[in-house]
Amino acid sequence: MYLTARDSIVLNFNPFMAFNPDPKSEYNDQLTRATNLTVSAVRFLKTLRAGLLEPEVFHLNPAKSDTDTFKRLIRFVPSSLSWYGAYLVNAYPLDMSQYFRLFNSTRLPRPSRDELFTDDKARHLLVLRKGHFYVFDVLDQDGNIVSPSEIQAHLKYILSDSSPAPEFPLAYLTSENRDVWAELRQKLVNGGNEETLRKVDSAVFCLCLDDFPIKDLIHLSHSMLHGDGTNRWFDKSFNLVIAEDGTAGVHFEHAWGDGVAVLRFFHEVFKDSTQAPAITPQSQPAKTDSSIAVQKLSFKLSDALKTGISAAKDKFDATVTTLTIDIIRFQRGGKEFLKKQKLSPDSVAQLAFQMAFLRQYGQTVATYESCSTAAFKHGRTETIRPASVFTKRCSEAFVREPSKHSAAELQQMMAECSKYHGRLTKEAAMGQGFDRHLFVLRYLAAAKGISVPELFLDPAYGQMNHNVLSTSTLSSPEVSLGGFAPVVPDGFGVGYAVHDDWIGCNVSSYPGRNSQEFLQCVEKALEDMFDALEGKAIKT
Repeated sequence: MYLTARDSIVLNFNPFMAFNPDPKSEYNDQLTRATNLTVSAVRFLKTLRAGLLEPEVFHLNPAKSDTDTFKRLIRFVPSSLSWYGAYLVNAYPLDMSQYFRLFNSTRLPRPSRDELFTDDKARHLLVLRKGHFYVFDVLDQDGNIVSPSEIQAHLKYILSDSSPAPEFPLAYLTSENRDVWAELRQKLVNGGNEETLRKVDSAVFCLCLDDFPIKDLIHLSHSMLHGDGTNRWFDKSFNLVIAEDGTAGVHFEHAWGDGVAVLRFFHEVFKDSTQAPAITPQSQPAKTDSSIAVQKLSFKLSDALKTGISAAKDKFDATVTTLTIDIIRFQRGGKEFLKKQKLSPDSVAQLAFQMAFLRQYGQTVATYESCSTAAFKHGRTETIRPASVFTKRCSEAFVREPSKHSAAELQQMMAECSKYHGRLTKEAAMGQGFDRHLFVLRYLAAAKGISVPELFLDPAYGQMNHNVLSTSTLSSPEVSLGGFAPVVPDGFGVGYAVHDDWIGCNVSSYPGRNSQEFLQCVEKALEDMFDALEGKAIKT
C-alpha cells in the first residue's frame, strides 16, 4: 500500500515524534546532545544485531507477567513451548521483524512502485547541515562504535563549516511525487552520482543538524514534520533531527515499519542518552583530523536536475504553507483519574474528538484510529473505528441537550462508549477487524484481474474510507509530542496522548478546516466529561 502510493511521502505518510529535553539542561547543547543521541542510537543498533535486545511483550495482565519471577521462570521453558507459557498468563510476544529496517535503510523511488533498500554492512552516518551532505564512520572495521570523542569532533567540524547553503538543495527531490522523483533519480545515476547516492542510501541513519532554535510547540511540530525541505532526506528510514537549541525528534518513513518499532528505539535511545551519556558538556573532542575522516558529498547536477529541484521546491513550499498545526494540553486530569472512574482513557479521548466534530460541524464522520497487530507474525496495523452508535448517542446528549440528562445518565453513556471501544480495540489487536481484510480482498481481486466486487464501488464504502478524522496515539514518557498531516484534504490529523495527569493533542489541517476551533471544541468536550464524572452540571 505504501510503496505503490505515488503521492509525496512528506505530509501524506511520514509522521514525527519529538523527544522531551534532556532532564539535565546543560546536556541540551546541540553538539553534546547530537553526540549522545548518535552514540545511543548506534548502541541500540549493536544490541539489536547481537540478538540481545529484550523482546517486546504485550502484557494484558502485567501484574502477573511483567515480573522478574515470571521472566526467570520462562527462561527455563524450551523456546518451542515458551509461547504457551506466556499465553497462559496473557502475555503476547510481539513481532519484531520490522526492526532490521531501522538502520542502513532507505526507500528508493521507482516507477509505479518504490522499493526498500538495506545494506547492513555500511558503517557510516549521514549528516545533513544547511542542505550539505557529510558522511563519516560511526563503526570501525571490527564493528565497534567509534569513540564518542571522535564522533563529537566530527560533528563539531561539520557544525563549523560556514559554506553557504547550496543553490539547488538536492533534498527537495525526496519530497516530490514518487514517479517524478524516480525519473530524476535515474538522471542523477546516469549523471555519475551513483556511488554518492549509495552512500546516502546505505548510511546507518540520517542526522539532521538544524541551524535555528525552536520557538514553541507549533514551530516544533512544523520543523519535525516537514522542516524547510533542504535539511531532511525524507526517504531514509528515519531522520534524527536536532535543532540549534538541542530540541530533538525523529521523522520517519512509514513503508518499512510502524510506530511500535520507532517508539521502542525512541524509548531506549532517550533512556540511554540521559542515563548513560557518552560525553558530558565538559568533554573535549578528540584530537583528530576531521577534514580527512569526514567526507563532504558533492553531486553533479545537469540543467534538467536543477530544473527538477526548483520545481520540487516550489511544490514543497506551496504545500507546506497550507498546513496549519495547533496544540492543546488539557491539565485537569488524565489516565489516573479516568481509570479510577473505570473508563478507558483512550475511549474518552476518542469520544472528545466525536463531540468536538459534532459541535463544530453538526455531524459524525468517518474516523480512523490505528492499532498495532504485532501480536501476529509480520503484523502491521488494523483500524479501530471509534465512531459508533454509542459515541453518536453520547455526543448528541453532551452537545445538543446536556440539560435533559443527569450526570449519572451521562456517566452511564460514557461507560457504554468505553466498554464498546475496549471491545473494538481488542478485536483489532487480535486480528478481528474488518478494514485490512477488505483491503486484501480488493487487492487480490485487482492482482488476479477480477473486476472489482460491487461492495467496493458502494458509496458507503468510499465514504467510510474517506477518513476525515485520522487519529493515532503514542503514549510514552519520553515523547513531548508527535504528529502527522491529515490523510484527506478536508480532514484533521489528530496525534494525541493521555498521560497520567494531563491529555495532549496535536491537530493538523488544510484550508477549509479549522484546527484551532476544533481543539477548542475538544477542550470543551473534555471539560464537560470531567464535569459529568464529578457530578457537576454541564455548562452550555
